[in-house]
Order: sequence, then C-alpha cells, then structure tokens
Amino acid sequence: MTPIISLAPLNAEDHAAALQAVYQATPRFWEMYGLPTAPAGQAARDLDEVAQTTGRYLLGIIRRIDPANAQAGGELIGLADFRLHWPEERTAYLGMLMVAERYQRQGVGLQAWRLLAPWLAETAGIQTVRLGVEQFNPGALLFFQKAGFTLTGGSNRISVGSKRVRLLYMEQSLKQSSPANMHSTSK
Repeated sequence: MTPIISLAPLNAEDHAAALQAVYQATPRFWEMYGLPTAPAGQAARDLDEVAQTTGRYLLGIIRRIDPANAQAGGELIGLADFRLHWPEERTAYLGMLMVAERYQRQGVGLQAWRLLAPWLAETAGIQTVRLGVEQFNPGALLFFQKAGFTLTGGSNRISVGSKRVRLLYMEQSLKQSSPANMHSTSK
C-alpha cells in the first residue's frame, strides 16, 4: 500500500537533521558517485544553498504517520529540489526527487510528482519542467518516463566530485494537462 504523503517546505533551522537522515537512508544514490554514504553536513549545506538561490525550493516528502488523522504529524521520507523560472521563464528545473530506499518502489515518488506538478502549473505558472538524469541511473530514467517525462536528445557532462557524469535531459509539458486531470492526480 502506498503511504499517504504531503509536501512541505524545508529550512535549515528546522529540518537539517531530518533531511540528513533521508540522505543516510539512500546509500545507493551516494554509491553511484563513489561515496560510501552521504557526506556529513550535506543537508545543512543544501538547505543553505536553497535559501540563497532565488526561485529555488526544497520540499520534503512527508509520510503521514496516521493515515486517518492529518493532524498526527509525519515523517520526512524524501525531497523534491527544484528551481522556478530557470533556465528560462515559465520553465522549472527539477534538480532532484529522492525517496528513502525503504519507501522506494511503493509509488511515493510518483505521488509526490502528482502533488507537485499541479502546483507548478497553476500557482507558479510553469509550463515546462526539465531535469537531467545520470546516464548510469536507468532506474531514475524509467521512473521519470513513467511520470510522463520524455528524453529531449540533449545531454551534458558535468563534474560531481572527482567523477565526470553524463546527464540525459528530459522534460514534460504541464500546459497539456486539463484542470480536471490535474486535480484528480493530487488527491
């Protein structure tokens, strides 16, 4: 059964420790970059960077502890990191959609995207969402295809630590969704 989730903005003061725990709960992600685990303090650095970058947001994926009681609180189990109106107006760049390994392959990531996409379109005025998937991460490529993204044919090599990584660019148009469809996916 897919956990019931919500999205909530994260900040360094209140959420650095919980976000670092999510990073620690995703060892396969860090192993792809040749790291044994998430670097110490990575969450605090990321949250500080988000706070200093105009239009950039880091939302936590919160699993409701008691599905029948929205007031019961929740557990941070993932994140969505994105930047609005970048690299151009009416475009968002999704830098990361991460779910703790314990909750992967349960529909959490797709549910998070279905909550985020209508907000991007309706509230932020975004028409296109772009992202880059590491060429060596076929699971992420399949996930984003399932979420409605398509490969653009573009790619780029970037440096991540001591490693050179090829990103395959994908995008999704949000303006094709009808308001009825967008609302039904966010329930």
